Amino acid sequence: MAESKTAKTEGLIYKGHPLRRAGNLIYYGTMAEKYIIMMQVLDTKKEQDLDLATKVSIQLQLTAPDLRSRDRVVKKSEKDSLYAAMDIAAIWLERALKEK
Repeated sequence: MAESKTAKTEGLIYKGHPLRRAGNLIYYGTMAEKYIIMMQVLDTKKEQDLDLATKVSIQLQLTAPDLRSRDRVVKKSEKDSLYAAMDIAAIWLERALKEK
């Protein structure tokens, strides 16, 4: 993980955007931008001592506070692993933020 001198957030950074986790929810991006990704781990399986995600819901959302939560969702999908979910999330977020 590379450190960025311009990043003011602490914690995990993936491809230049912060990652935050709250329970089964993972937020990718920052609320200061127009879009953010929300991933929800829907199902897991036990692999030795670890819980591995086997079903992850991904949503590209607008960060506008005046919109209802249903109206914020721009795109959504489900993937079979956290790795696949992170891959598509990074692509969606980069494309959405370039549209400015």
